[in-house]
Amino acid sequence: MLKLEHIRKAFRSGRDIVLALAGIDLALDRGDFITVIGSNGAGKTTLLNIIAGTVLPTVGRVIVKDRDVTTLPAYRRAQWIGRITQDPLAGTAPMMTIAENLALASKRAHRSLRLAITRRTRREMVEQMLSLGMDLEHRLDDPVSLLSGGERQALTVTMATLARPEIMLLDEHTAALDPANATKVSLLTQEFVERMGVTTIMVTHNMEHALALGNRLLMMNKGEVVYDFSEEEKKSLRVIDLVDLFSKQHIVDDELLLETS
Repeated sequence: MLKLEHIRKAFRSGRDIVLALAGIDLALDRGDFITVIGSNGAGKTTLLNIIAGTVLPTVGRVIVKDRDVTTLPAYRRAQWIGRITQDPLAGTAPMMTIAENLALASKRAHRSLRLAITRRTRREMVEQMLSLGMDLEHRLDDPVSLLSGGERQALTVTMATLARPEIMLLDEHTAALDPANATKVSLLTQEFVERMGVTTIMVTHNMEHALALGNRLLMMNKGEVVYDFSEEEKKSLRVIDLVDLFSKQHIVDDELLLETS
């Protein structure tokens, strides 16, 4: 489904060249759910940017469904790739209503020019919002700008299910939420991934989520994948084990330590 071949990315910072990715080889089968952890500056977001097409690699190839998309712009890749970021404001149109946002997501999936909300469509929206357990089924006509961060992020995940991407990139999409909403959105994400069979890469600072979700775990440091754990290997790991592995890599990251407390 997705292959990265010898991906390197260098950025210029003043007179210096900073190597953000130092040679990444990665292959994901359909339905794989990979969680990615690493300190700030490890290259996690750059990795997602290259897959999404918002950043081009300095060296290497990106292959989606056996097609080389390395130079394909992000808007062309959007037919296969969806992305949710940590900013709850980024995934929705805030001045439009919940119903209008859901209709937009559905239109994207069906490549339709119509933004029609029929009685049947509205009943489906009510069912979709009921599944979130946030009482949003009664607020379909409210502007999204009135929603809390957790409510908006849950809506964003729901909209992603309607758009039916084949690859989903989750860039610390629960980082800005309080613990209760972060857990709720993580569970919603897991249910969506399992039900839709979407190939997923989730970057997170929450090591408990990294261990609990997905069938594979990557640890990155200085632009490289330093550990790649299979589903069976993940089952035997605890958070304290990941902390020890970070120590062995001489990684000190206050944000990561806070996520373990």
